[in-house]
Amino acid sequence: METLSPAQIAAFEAVLNKVPVDDRALLHALKDAAAAAAAASAPHWDFDQPGHRAEEALAEAFGAALTDDHRRALVALWALEMPARVPAADMPAAVHELYPEWIQRLADFLTAAADPYDRDFWAKDVRISLVLSVPGARTQMIDLSSPMGPGQVLRHAREGWGWSVIPAYAAAQAWKPWLEVHTESRELADFNEAGWDRAWATAAEICKRRPEMAGMLGSSWFYDPPLEQISPRLAYLRLNLLKHGAFMVHQGPGEIHTQRAATSSPTRAALIEAGEYTARSWIVAFPRAALIKWADARKAAMMSEAA
Repeated sequence: METLSPAQIAAFEAVLNKVPVDDRALLHALKDAAAAAAAASAPHWDFDQPGHRAEEALAEAFGAALTDDHRRALVALWALEMPARVPAADMPAAVHELYPEWIQRLADFLTAAADPYDRDFWAKDVRISLVLSVPGARTQMIDLSSPMGPGQVLRHAREGWGWSVIPAYAAAQAWKPWLEVHTESRELADFNEAGWDRAWATAAEICKRRPEMAGMLGSSWFYDPPLEQISPRLAYLRLNLLKHGAFMVHQGPGEIHTQRAATSSPTRAALIEAGEYTARSWIVAFPRAALIKWADARKAAMMSEAA
């Protein structure tokens, strides 16, 4: 990646300089160990783990004096190190071309200093600044290691959701680490079919660089099959992947899925309130061979159209 722009460097340094000089010294002292602890926890299924490790390091250093200014300052400090950290991750051009916008958004968000620091945004900013997750499109970020254990696949089958998932899991060698896609709600410009296609295509390029990856998966209520009738505009999120070799694993209902499914749709909210719909989370997994085949065909079609 290119070095940060002078304006971005100035923005991150200004965020860092909002804390007293003694506190900045503490942040410099803890940043490397905190980054290592965050990176060690990143392959956990819980997306928030690196943020938790960073929070623990800050709490140990600052105790009751810890504020969101300290949190933003630590992210800014890590962001200033991204010109060294990003090349070390050996990402493809599809990722690098997205970094300028993502870094500018991070600088703008930290500069705005909205309190309280939303916990989901904190988790995402820790991961992005440490290159534990990378840009996949304008709206989607991609974790560089996520597990899919056999237990949830067996539970899917035992609970009556279908046994075909077991041979699909085996064929994908799905016990290997996966990439995982997440939505960045601070920028929803690419929450559309073209944007999601770009994110999955970016994942294919990462898989070409990282042969140890099983492919990419996503986990969300918006892969729930009943949405094909309830919210047909979201059907592409699931169907486009399934018809090119992805498979799905049922995870189940939960309060967070109900909340998210109801928030952006009065129709879903009314059905949930009436007891006529229960939002369920599903994993959709696109194995590497099928993912790369689809992405290469997409690229060829785009080049043909442009010719």
